Amino acid sequence: MAEKGAGYNTGNSPKLPPSEEVNIPALSRLFADTTNSYKFVFFLSLLDILRRRNFEVSQPITFQELVVEMLANAWYPHTYFKLSFGTQDQITKNLDSLSLEISEPILKFTDTDKKLLRATIESQDLSGVVKKLQRFVPFRLITPFFEQELADVPDKHKGSNLDYAVPKVAEANFGKLKPLYRFDSEQYNSCQSVIIHPDWADYLQKHYRIVRAWAAWEWLHYMQRRNPNTPGLVNKLFAPSKRESLSKQTTYWKIVLQSLDLHCIYSGQRIDPQRFSLDHYLPWSFIAHDQLWNLIPTTPEINSSKSNDLPPPEFLERFITAQHQGLSICHQKLSDKAWEKIVEAYIEGLNIHNQDDLLDLDKLRNAYDNVVHPLISLASHQGFKVWQAPSVA
Repeated sequence: MAEKGAGYNTGNSPKLPPSEEVNIPALSRLFADTTNSYKFVFFLSLLDILRRRNFEVSQPITFQELVVEMLANAWYPHTYFKLSFGTQDQITKNLDSLSLEISEPILKFTDTDKKLLRATIESQDLSGVVKKLQRFVPFRLITPFFEQELADVPDKHKGSNLDYAVPKVAEANFGKLKPLYRFDSEQYNSCQSVIIHPDWADYLQKHYRIVRAWAAWEWLHYMQRRNPNTPGLVNKLFAPSKRESLSKQTTYWKIVLQSLDLHCIYSGQRIDPQRFSLDHYLPWSFIAHDQLWNLIPTTPEINSSKSNDLPPPEFLERFITAQHQGLSICHQKLSDKAWEKIVEAYIEGLNIHNQDDLLDLDKLRNAYDNVVHPLISLASHQGFKVWQAPSVA
């Protein structure tokens, strides 16, 4: 076993800072042999609560508060971005059992602390959910701190016996072994809260960003195995802090609209150069970027109606034609340097190797077909629904 003060690194994950006060090797093993998401979500939620409390640990953290935080942290990757947590995952099943009505400003990503999202979740009857989710994870997460002390637990029903043994072991060794936390009772069935060890609170406060980056890397590694082909996965694990401005993309299309009488590909309405929105043809919540090759001008009303849905397949040809028209106009009007900067995202996103192919409608269509169809298939499999478009003029 490594010395308590040694730094620890797993693969390419951030290195946990060493400490002479707490057991870093035990912390590094929190996610060893993890087959479900709950340990990752629980630990990240614990960090969120501690930070919100300014790492003040005089008051216990209740299972109720932890479960609400876990459900809030799971909502974005599972419900909004539609990532898979695994077929047997209990957090997502319990999240799906709730009747949550999520609207602005949560969906505008101004709720950076998840305050409104947590309040929405708390408004539900969570008694059954809390009872289910508190059964295992709080107890099994800290078993790396008591490997020797738990070695004699009978192999028969090992998991359940460990759960029952952990509260008493954590209490007895809180001063000596300094586990991450203990419980408010030595009896498994009576535990309702965790009590963070003050030395761990000090360590986590001092090294918060590094520890969270380590946990996030481990969480990403877990989710990559369950979502191997999902684009932009790293941007879908947490609540977005904000949406980037589309000012540069809007300027591009304004240049196009100066020379082109463009009509909305969905409604057939003429695009007003002074009043239009940019639609993510493949929804942002799936593609997780704002690259020009996936953006098309629409009316604000159509953009709002389509929201995060997939486009019906019959609009792809109109989309590609409008993209080709835009590229052709900008190739004529922009300087060579500005043109090369614009098309960089097209070349990368559409796997095109020659700039001139962007100006050839057949080659551009072929590139879009090769990229868009597999992505729509994947998005449909993940649960994104197809938009019910209005009658097209």
